[in-house]
Amino acid sequence: MSEQAPTVQTVSASKARQEWSELLDQVYRRHARVLVEAEGVPVAAIVSAEDLEQLTHLEAQREADLGLLDETQAAFAGVPAEELEEQVASAISAVRQQSRRRRPRAS
Repeated sequence: MSEQAPTVQTVSASKARQEWSELLDQVYRRHARVLVEAEGVPVAAIVSAEDLEQLTHLEAQREADLGLLDETQAAFAGVPAEELEEQVASAISAVRQQSRRRRPRAS
């Protein structure tokens, strides 16, 4: 069974200062993530080290994915959009035909 996700607790900056130790304990024990507001405007968040590590990993993965998209776009620079669309449609059709041939037929 998976662990329950922490709740998001919103507190004012002054309350965060007053209850700093308690908030850190809740975050550390993964009971809460804390959104800190100043005059009703979100200004910071207090998250566990594990959450921060996961966020950092997700950001790195996103950058890598965007890099692949940039490489793909560069590989087709100068090719008209219509031609690309035709090539993509042709490739999809070929894959679908190949997939149909591989499927066992129902009796």
